[in-house]
Amino acid sequence: MAEPSFTLTQLRYFAAAAELGSMTAASRQLVVSQSAVSTAVAQLEKELGVQLLLRHHARGLTLTAAGEEFYRELRSYLVHTSELVEVARSAGQALVGDLTIGCFTTLGPFELPRLLAACEQEHPGIHVSVLEDEHAALKHALRSGRCELALMYGYDLDDDIDHVRVGVAAPYVLVGKGHRLARRKKIALAELEKEPMVLLDLPHSGQYFERLVESAGFRPEIRHRSAGFETVRAMVANGQGWSVLNQRPASSTTYDGAEIVTLEISDPVEPLEVVLASMKGVRLTARAQAFVRSSGRAARRREGR
Repeated sequence: MAEPSFTLTQLRYFAAAAELGSMTAASRQLVVSQSAVSTAVAQLEKELGVQLLLRHHARGLTLTAAGEEFYRELRSYLVHTSELVEVARSAGQALVGDLTIGCFTTLGPFELPRLLAACEQEHPGIHVSVLEDEHAALKHALRSGRCELALMYGYDLDDDIDHVRVGVAAPYVLVGKGHRLARRKKIALAELEKEPMVLLDLPHSGQYFERLVESAGFRPEIRHRSAGFETVRAMVANGQGWSVLNQRPASSTTYDGAEIVTLEISDPVEPLEVVLASMKGVRLTARAQAFVRSSGRAARRREGR
């Protein structure tokens, strides 16, 4: 059987049509005629011997099952064709080009700046843009190709996602300055059983903190839930309850000027890994590989290794 003889242009035109769900929209994005896109896609389907798109009159396009699988593989391929051009143009020079990484919302202020700075110091030609979102949305962004890497916690990572550790985040208890236990350095979670909790209630994070407390043998009485990290800190500082967090701001002062106290947990609780996640089986661009390496070195310096 003869090998298919399709062109890079046909692949690009198909990818645009698949992404936008419309031949017309694809032609506008590519600045070519609609007939050029339609012809290229039809020729690609003929070469492959399979239908990739379903045409719906007045309702645009949808991918067939074969089209979905082909498009998923094609996204990675097109990224690397662009990288190939850059390699040729910058042979013997530093890495250049764009890189999009995702970042879990609450990790941003604590981990992201130092990793961006480390990459910029080693590879000033790499221009990193950041997509901030919650855990499930970042996994979707990786799968859809909206970002190549995602800085996130290392829990609930599915089998199709790889990860490299770049930090750890140990949980701790947070109480107000006037709390009865505020002078202690370390406590057992059970000592807070009769008191209300303020929960950082982000998708997945909320369940993680609840399970962590339940591992001490009791179900917390949750007085307030908030998706805001600083809101939780301020509520605790103002006597609304205690909380468990795993990122530590340098200041004990909350936005409203109140004070909080951090206490170590004596119970055997595992710290969360902070990871750079990527899609398993998808070869990272040279830019993404460079970011992973510089982040790893930054992590080792922070841990004193």
